[in-house]
Amino acid sequence: MTAAPLWTGARLIEAMEARAQGPQPAAVTGASIDTRTLEPGDAFFAIQGDARDGHDFVAAALEKGAALAVVDEAHAGVFPVEAPLAVVPDVLRAMERAGMARRAELHAGVLAVTGSVGKTGTKEALRLVLSRQGKTHAPVASYNNHWGVPLTLTRTPADVRYGVYEIGMNSPGEILPLARMVQPEVAIITTVQPVHLAAFESIEGIAREKAAIFSGLKAGGTAIINADIAQTGLLRELAQASPAGRIISFGESETADVRLLGCSLKPDISTVEANVLGRPVTYKLGSPGKHIVLNSLAVLAAVEAIGADLALAALALAELKPPAGRGARQMLHAPSGPFTLIDESYNGNPASMRAAIENLGRIDAHGRGRRIAVLGDMLELGESGPALHKGLAEAVTGNGVDLVFACGPLMRSLYDALPSRQRGAYAAQASGLEPLVLDALRAGDVVTVKGSLGSRMGSIVKAMTARFPVVTADD
Repeated sequence: MTAAPLWTGARLIEAMEARAQGPQPAAVTGASIDTRTLEPGDAFFAIQGDARDGHDFVAAALEKGAALAVVDEAHAGVFPVEAPLAVVPDVLRAMERAGMARRAELHAGVLAVTGSVGKTGTKEALRLVLSRQGKTHAPVASYNNHWGVPLTLTRTPADVRYGVYEIGMNSPGEILPLARMVQPEVAIITTVQPVHLAAFESIEGIAREKAAIFSGLKAGGTAIINADIAQTGLLRELAQASPAGRIISFGESETADVRLLGCSLKPDISTVEANVLGRPVTYKLGSPGKHIVLNSLAVLAAVEAIGADLALAALALAELKPPAGRGARQMLHAPSGPFTLIDESYNGNPASMRAAIENLGRIDAHGRGRRIAVLGDMLELGESGPALHKGLAEAVTGNGVDLVFACGPLMRSLYDALPSRQRGAYAAQASGLEPLVLDALRAGDVVTVKGSLGSRMGSIVKAMTARFPVVTADD
């Protein structure tokens, strides 16, 4: 049986309130804003990006087989008459209309996740456990901003059983409109931490912005909050003032509705004992780290709130694996022998940096190997940035990290605070640090690479994997 298309051409035109120009497709099988990943049959939305205008790529999109290009009125006359176009006043607004139209058509359990740390990992855990119980849609990456959320909604098949959406922010006022697009039945705030302090006067301001996700809840929906943070009371108060009909807390606190009773933290997995709303649950978690354990409690709370099977979800968590840039591991072969690379390069903030350092401390180096942290700046911390970087010295020393390689003006504060025996090397930028790190690696090392995306630590990971071959079962 052939699956139904994502959209009929006519329905997408109608949803966007667009004007059809040129021959129109009977069916649209996907949605894209990037010609590099566009598939034949996709609708291409020519949105204005930070650096480039999507209209510059419409011709390339159509050559690759796009079923339709969504363009604005100012550019409609540029393309040939045989080009299949949907013409709108504003392309991003048209994509938002499409996403909201699809949301209105869904007969699915819809969940949304935000938080200073752990959004993407929690989203991926929800995707995993819910996909074992029915057709589930979630964004392919951290598509959590003003274009990522409507794009993910537009890509959601009409027949899904569960939809999982990630909502992020960099500055005040961003979460509420996205939450109103998603209209979740369950909304999670993983935690509130000193992230994006450059845009907020206080952590309380961050908490209030995060809690705006509850204002997007469908009436009677469930708000899930962290019971272990200083802002728990504020989040509960804001949830009570929202359309939420139920509030579930999670954490180690005795007051938590979903409470961690105990866990065994190992380098690759964790074993967890929890009480989930009065039900004892023991499960294995395939992704390591105490922060992952705590977020798994939020996942199980959401599973119960959406009406899915708790036991099946707990069983599925054993299959959870950290994605690239967020804890993925590889064994690579240096000239002297194999070493372990832990790729945490996608993002960095004080909470996630400490979690990565703690996890590094749980892994034993072998032979003459060392625990090595390769760290780049944590950005958007405002005036607190230097102190928050320097404050990582205690975590580095306390978790048995042997060497730190650091780059960026903020990480200089940490590097200078370390004793000389822990200083590997410092460079102003990742490009300068890269050769120093690669030349230092040897057999038995365990290396964690982490920093904010803007600090470009991913380039060091790419350099490692380019120079050193992956260890295979035959090695």
